[in-house]
Amino acid sequence: MKLIVNLKLKPLESQHADLLRTLERAGEACNWISEQAFENKVFKQFAIHKIVYLSAKDKFSLSSQMVIRAISKVADSYQIQKAKQTFFKKHGSIAYDSRILTFKSSNKVSLWTLNGRQTIPFVCGEYQRKLLPFLKGEVDLIYRKGQFFLNAVCDVPEEHPMIPDNVIGVDFGIVQLATDSTGESFTGAFVERVRQKFSNQRQLLQHKASKQTQSGKRPRHIHKLIKRLSGREKNFRKHQNHVISKKLVEKAKALNSGIALENLEGIRKRIEKRLRVSQRAKISGWSFFQLREFVTYKSKLNGVPIILVNPKYTSQECSECGHTEKANRKSQSEFECKNCHVSINADINASRNIRSRAFVNTLQSSENIVLKNAV
Repeated sequence: MKLIVNLKLKPLESQHADLLRTLERAGEACNWISEQAFENKVFKQFAIHKIVYLSAKDKFSLSSQMVIRAISKVADSYQIQKAKQTFFKKHGSIAYDSRILTFKSSNKVSLWTLNGRQTIPFVCGEYQRKLLPFLKGEVDLIYRKGQFFLNAVCDVPEEHPMIPDNVIGVDFGIVQLATDSTGESFTGAFVERVRQKFSNQRQLLQHKASKQTQSGKRPRHIHKLIKRLSGREKNFRKHQNHVISKKLVEKAKALNSGIALENLEGIRKRIEKRLRVSQRAKISGWSFFQLREFVTYKSKLNGVPIILVNPKYTSQECSECGHTEKANRKSQSEFECKNCHVSINADINASRNIRSRAFVNTLQSSENIVLKNAV
């Protein structure tokens, strides 16, 4: 499995200037190469290389490999469209390969700049550091908010899928972000408070902006504040999704169980149609797709099988007797079956239904395998 590891560079002031000049020069080279490619109507990497390589190397004083990486970047951009010339940002990222970037130790990297090779320390988490031995392919140098980062692709081996003894059903929700069939819930109360806090702050800033300008256009500093708040909220959501997914996968592995999830394709549109405008913000304020993706990739790394089930009526079906009726769902948190009168938390009931459907899917798959072998 390919994972991207983000490394933060800690250059000296002189090294920072060298990196910035190198990034700018590479951007200039990309724009010039793009112009030549578009004028000559040549868009394949090898064809572009033939017409610009020597000239670009002399014109921009770049190393051979840096010119090749710039040509590759231009060629990739023209795979998307060829109708108009592609332009690149002044501080756009540039790819480094093993000829112009090497890791000197577990916390230092040597990379080519206009001022020669520079050995620069970097920092990252311990988990990210453990992935570095699996580094594969190119590394992107990125300049963001005055700091330099390296995005490294690591091809991490997945554990051999285990044969589970059981299945844990997981129901995603709004009040409880996730509830599993063992009865454990990951509450959304704290998350909702933080979401509401960010929402109120954005509304206040937008109100100030409308008062300060007759045209209603936001002053630049307020626009930056709103953008910064959105970034902080996004990071918070991502962190919480990592925490929840990690706990679910660790639990499943400890119990030698698979994880059953609802197939949530298109669920956002279906749910939003049934919600009031005030409730839709809660749905939009959390990324269920991201949470499911985190659970999925962490499960693959740990050899925990994932089983997707049909989500239809999981919240209305009784996990005890199977009776399905809309009236069974008394409220957001209460479920009471009209047939057998069992009373249970609605999210736990749904997660148990997901678990039951996963067992059916697994049995059907097993039967198919037996039939294929028999034939």
